[in-house]
Amino acid sequence: MGKLLTREKIAKILKKRKCLVGFTSGAFDILHLGHVRYLNKAKDACDILVVGVNSDNSVRASKGPLRPILPAKERAELVSHLDWVDYVFIFDEVKNHKNIEVLKPDLYIKGGDYETKALTSAELVRKYGGKVKLIPFVKGKSTTDIIEKIQALPVTSKFEKKIITKAVFMDRDGTLIENVEYPKDPDKVKLLPGVVEGLRELQNNGYALIIVTNQPGIGLGYNTLKDFYKVDRAFRKMLHGDGVMIDKVYYCPHNLKEDCECRKPKPYFAQRAQKELGIKIEDSYMIGDNASDAEFGKNAGMKTVMVSKDSYRVPRADYEAKNFSDAVDWILRKNIKKGKNKPR
Repeated sequence: MGKLLTREKIAKILKKRKCLVGFTSGAFDILHLGHVRYLNKAKDACDILVVGVNSDNSVRASKGPLRPILPAKERAELVSHLDWVDYVFIFDEVKNHKNIEVLKPDLYIKGGDYETKALTSAELVRKYGGKVKLIPFVKGKSTTDIIEKIQALPVTSKFEKKIITKAVFMDRDGTLIENVEYPKDPDKVKLLPGVVEGLRELQNNGYALIIVTNQPGIGLGYNTLKDFYKVDRAFRKMLHGDGVMIDKVYYCPHNLKEDCECRKPKPYFAQRAQKELGIKIEDSYMIGDNASDAEFGKNAGMKTVMVSKDSYRVPRADYEAKNFSDAVDWILRKNIKKGKNKPR
């Protein structure tokens, strides 16, 4: 008999055992060192360790539509191969109430920085004489951290098959989403009118979509890199739902005094895109809303389009767009004339 069974089957087995049973649960999406150390400590507290793995539906309900990365059967099988895990099952509920009612473990083991009184299932455990044990997660080890590092990688499989491609570089704040000073709240991310439709048009016409954004608030201490990732994820989720995929996000976390090489209007990120993604700059464009965006495009050697009324732009953009939709229309019209785009 293997370790991966149904919850009810495991409950029947446990009734025949006279030993200390511990139960814990989680998504275990991309099994990593933090998971391994946590489960090892959980096993140290009991004789038999039972692990519940959240189904794909329950992971989506708690972590959003882009998760899980791996399907439940694969995640459960990976967990079952750890020596100190005795039994594994997949469950569809978001909370552990049903799991506790069926299994009645001696120890309900929970990870993270919770307080016992904050756990909604703790009272259920105490009613039949069980106990709650808290084990802190390993700091800096999480699936979210892994995903963020992967997102920051310079090359994606999409570009491996393309030696040269064209791109539209874009500022984010004030160009694609409403401008918020030192953004840190993902709930405040609001797409500007025409952005989804415009990005889809560019994508359908073969342009890579690349974000280049200055984030001086990180260097000034007003927000953090983690805040940036949260806002970026919220932004991408809005686009993913409409079939739009951002190919790369470059960000500068420095303030002006740091005199870095990557802050717009310096062309550092355009040069990186050339090396990392095979971008042909002369066939690419920059869309932005202020002077640094226009200068960035000019310094990199691409055409520039502005979508603001900034009278202090230096140098002047190649096209002054009324809005993002107008900017996209200009790019596509211009390239139809060159024979580089098919009419929409």
